[in-house]
Amino acid sequence: MIVGGADGCRTGWVVCRRDPSGTLDIRVVKTLEEACEGLSILAVDMPIGFVDHPRPPRACEVEARKLLPGKASSVFPTPCRPALACTTHAEANALSRTMGVGINRQTFHLFPKMREVDALMRGNRRLHRIVYEAHPELAFARMNGGQPVLSKKHQPDGYTERRKLLARHGFRTKVERLSGAARDDILDAIAVCRTATLIADGTATRLGPADERDRHGLPMNIWF
Repeated sequence: MIVGGADGCRTGWVVCRRDPSGTLDIRVVKTLEEACEGLSILAVDMPIGFVDHPRPPRACEVEARKLLPGKASSVFPTPCRPALACTTHAEANALSRTMGVGINRQTFHLFPKMREVDALMRGNRRLHRIVYEAHPELAFARMNGGQPVLSKKHQPDGYTERRKLLARHGFRTKVERLSGAARDDILDAIAVCRTATLIADGTATRLGPADERDRHGLPMNIWF
């Protein structure tokens, strides 16, 4: 069984694939559909499933923030589906504010990736058994004995700490640079690849109710 983890980057997606021998293949692909090819499980660092109203938020996000004290801000608020359709930050923020919650620019910049995942999952129900939402900081916290890694991955100490955690759990790699991706994108892809192995083994933890779906039938869970 080959599993993988994917994280968005400026030119597409960083994908870390792991074969049964533990060998990692890390590359950049243009689309998430391409990232899915040949995989039994793909854990992706991007929301799957959107509520129609931002309040209350998705249960999985609320649970994730509680598990990441000091790092809760890494779990971005997922926009509601009506706001996701907006093409400018001003429009999305204004619409969401009418429902009680604003949208920051950092979240808005992820809209194209969110829409890509949403369209792929809505268009191919077979992928519901393959593609799972994950979060790298939850993955690192699990590798760290349940404690969030508070150092910043953009800084040398935070990057090194996470590399050591990955190596300790069997995800050692020499890949630090890829054209079109930042090195923390690579870190995150490897981290959620480990989540994919746990999902495949039946040992991953699910946040949010098992039967929670959005109006298109997409699951609203985060796995780690």
